[in-house]
Amino acid sequence: MTLSQLGSIVLVGAGNMGGAMLSGWLKTGVPGASVTVVDPSPSEAMKVTIAEAGARHVSSLSGGLVPDILFLAVKPQLMDAVLPPLKSIVGARTVVVSVAAGKTLAYLESHLGDAAMVRAMPNTPAMIGRGVTGAYANPKVTDAQRNAVQSLLRVSGPVEWVASEADIDAVTAVSGSGPAYVFYLVECMAEAGRKAGLPADLAMRLARETVSGAGELLHQSPEDASRLRQNVTSPGGTTAAALAVLMAGDGMQPLFDKAIAAARERAEELGR
Repeated sequence: MTLSQLGSIVLVGAGNMGGAMLSGWLKTGVPGASVTVVDPSPSEAMKVTIAEAGARHVSSLSGGLVPDILFLAVKPQLMDAVLPPLKSIVGARTVVVSVAAGKTLAYLESHLGDAAMVRAMPNTPAMIGRGVTGAYANPKVTDAQRNAVQSLLRVSGPVEWVASEADIDAVTAVSGSGPAYVFYLVECMAEAGRKAGLPADLAMRLARETVSGAGELLHQSPEDASRLRQNVTSPGGTTAAALAVLMAGDGMQPLFDKAIAAARERAEELGR
């Protein structure tokens, strides 16, 4: 199935994530005329994108339209207000896709009825087409609907389907929140460089370029992360000295174990 064959799409929310996805769809073949964007206050740039693509923009839906795909890209705290008016447009052929963290399928069904639904968890690099998305489909989702949803999600990067809805909380903890961990790593490296005597701005530039370059190398290389790490590490050298600290029993792994567990627990709490 090509992007031009997906049928009608209603996108609710054209903020950072929804807007990035919409821009990606339109650039890669989704016909603008097949898309209705529901957002009371999109940015001026997004208004231009919508208009130039020939998509439809409305502040709210008045009914009458039953889309093939209803894509929910609003913040979790807005869902209670946003969902009730949408129940009337969810038809037998509609698949609902939500990217709201913590909002379970049971929650969505309580507002929209018993429908084909997908919970997806993208991350912010999706805004530059370099994200990764974890997704779970309920049993009502057909193979054709799953393929259609995958076609939309993979515009922003790879899509990984998980076996149970509970796994979405772990996906949220690892990749959904993960970019923040990487950005904090840059902050920590830069601060350590400053304490080692470098000017703060130079330390930050070095840290930024090192992390972004290492990420690109990881992206392009067929070797796994452990092998790439070993390639940098000479026995008895400077990298080995640093890794002896980072890989110690009280080093990064137990800290990340605690961090991922805390994020997953919070995701589970948001879904209750």
